[in-house]
This record gives sequence, structure tokens and C-alpha cells, in this order.
Amino acid sequence: MIHISDLQIKDVVNVHDGKKLGSIEDVDIDLKTGKIQAIMITSQGKVLGFFGKGEEIVIPWRNIVKIGKDVILVRVSKNVETE
Repeated sequence: MIHISDLQIKDVVNVHDGKKLGSIEDVDIDLKTGKIQAIMITSQGKVLGFFGKGEEIVIPWRNIVKIGKDVILVRVSKNVETE
């Protein structure tokens, strides 16, 4: 079993280009099934994470490739859904 707090300390990396997307800020859970539907990532700000938050990226659970010890690998195309 893994806790959400364990996921939040891992970096999220896109396998398409190797870029770090950010870290998990929140999760979307289906209350009927109890399953995670998506993870929400807030990308870093403009300069080394300073000057405010970046954009929010929603990644469906099915796009998670691997959850490792230090990173979470995801498959995200160029047109990432943002809010």
C-alpha cells in the first residue's frame, strides 16, 4: 500500500521528453469505487519555482507508466490538459 503523502514527495517525469513536470499537489478519486482517476500536478514557476505557481496539469491514472522509489513516470503528449 502507498499513501498519497508518499506520492507527493516524488518528482513526476514525462517519458516522451524526460522533462520534470512538477510534483503531485492533489488526486481525483472516484468516490463510488475508491480508485484514483487522475493526479494533479502544479508545474514550477517561471524562475526556479519562484514568482508564483505554474500551471496545473491533470494526468489520468491510465497515463502513469511506473511509480518508482524517487520518481513517477508518466506518458503525456504535447497538448497536456491544463486548468
